[in-house]
Amino acid sequence: MSKYIFVTSGVCSSLGKGVASSTIGSLLECSGLSIAMIKCDPYINVDAGNISPYQHGEVYVTEDGAETDLDLGNFSRFTSVKLSDEHCITIGKIYESVIRNERAGRYNGRTVQVIPHITDEIKRWIRHVGEKSGADVVIVEIGGTVGDIEAVPYLEATRQLIRELGKTNALSIHLTLVPVITGGELKSKPTQHSVKQLQEVGIQPDILLCRCEVPVEESMRKKIALFCNVAQGAVFTSTDIEKSIYELPVIFHRQGLDAKILEKLELGNRATDVCQWTDFLEKLNHPIKSVCIAMVGKKDYLDDCYKSVRESLLHAAVTGSNADLSIKKIDAETLERTQELDPFFKNVDGIVIPGNYGQRGFLGLLATVRYAREHKIPYLGIDLGMQLMAIETARTLCGWEDADSTEFMQNSNHAIISLPEEQTGSSAASLVKLGASSVSIMQNTTLHSVYNAERIVERHRSKYTFDRHYTTIMHEHGLVTNAISAEDGQTEGFEWKNHPWGIGVQYHPEFISRPAKPHPLFLSFVQAALNARK
Repeated sequence: MSKYIFVTSGVCSSLGKGVASSTIGSLLECSGLSIAMIKCDPYINVDAGNISPYQHGEVYVTEDGAETDLDLGNFSRFTSVKLSDEHCITIGKIYESVIRNERAGRYNGRTVQVIPHITDEIKRWIRHVGEKSGADVVIVEIGGTVGDIEAVPYLEATRQLIRELGKTNALSIHLTLVPVITGGELKSKPTQHSVKQLQEVGIQPDILLCRCEVPVEESMRKKIALFCNVAQGAVFTSTDIEKSIYELPVIFHRQGLDAKILEKLELGNRATDVCQWTDFLEKLNHPIKSVCIAMVGKKDYLDDCYKSVRESLLHAAVTGSNADLSIKKIDAETLERTQELDPFFKNVDGIVIPGNYGQRGFLGLLATVRYAREHKIPYLGIDLGMQLMAIETARTLCGWEDADSTEFMQNSNHAIISLPEEQTGSSAASLVKLGASSVSIMQNTTLHSVYNAERIVERHRSKYTFDRHYTTIMHEHGLVTNAISAEDGQTEGFEWKNHPWGIGVQYHPEFISRPAKPHPLFLSFVQAALNARK
């Protein structure tokens, strides 16, 4: 039977609960255990697909096509778990399932209530993941903070599961804040109140992770342990990292967090080998070169909007090239208001346009593509970044000033990008292409040399596609199709002829990159940027 770790947090959001859960999962894997991971989100949305990235960060797409919370991206990068729709629970999914059961008469006429019906469904889902995976340990991250009204069903379900599973099969880890006030004094009161709120719902934390700017000294840990009713040896510090979140496995291991978890769950004395993380940090902290990549996105975009792309660039720079990476954020809407792009791209070695939706900033993104092509700057376009290559070629080189995507302009005479049914004249509604599917790569292309394979599997999240009627004229003007879908024949990638490195892909390679195993497309792009710097 699987053992369970429940990770909660209090005081405020964004303390790093997802990264902490991922780190714990990594340490357990480094101890030779198999794990599964679940994110429980309190929002009523069925999934993250329609949530603005400004509110909730990027949408992470799993292999089976689930649109999930960005924390699943952290799970994937820190561990080897295979994630699916089952590993992301939203309260919307839970209510949807319960209402379906009620409509089907499966509750035998009983009044449907939060307790027991909603909580029972949460417990059923969590147990199902453990049973199906057969994992030694299932790590369950409870989204939100203690005290949020939305989190109550999850916390009640957690309380019941801990009681049902028993002390040696279930563990509660609570992440909380120890702020440093003016003068450098650490205050434990927010942590005390947070733990008190958790205790009020019937959960006594076994381990405390105290988020603090500096390590929490022994005297403070002793005080926290006393007032929060935990053992002094079960109070750990999650300090602010210096360069990268990948420092955390080593930080937690040195404090003995993994050993304490193994002890409390009675998993035996196991050696934890964190060499994969120390090797990565050695390269991160001692680079032998540097590279600057410009990432062009919508106005004032948050780092979490393109989190997987940023992390993939870091993996490629550090592991692949032992290089120090700097990312220059550029606002596409600002580019629309200027005629001179040189100041924005000064000292930039490569340019990335990640996936975007909506027309805002479109002309700035288009100007960026033209600048990269004309100035021979290594360029990587993802999703819309790939589609822009075709629109820019059509406008600049073919002379079609109205060339556009039907996402933005319905009555264009040259709809280079459109819905599949618009290209065939069908009236069928288009669906978003989600999840993993096969891609065939053309021989004698730069993309083929990147993968050294004729067929690959990549994850998708797209709706609009390139109209293949324009393939020949694009090729005549230097835009070469380098990949097509092995399933429906749609264009999956472009590259520029007579350019050092300019590739756009319809799929999302960032979703499968890991620190120790960077994605080959990002590896090649970063290397091209380093060559450009030379």
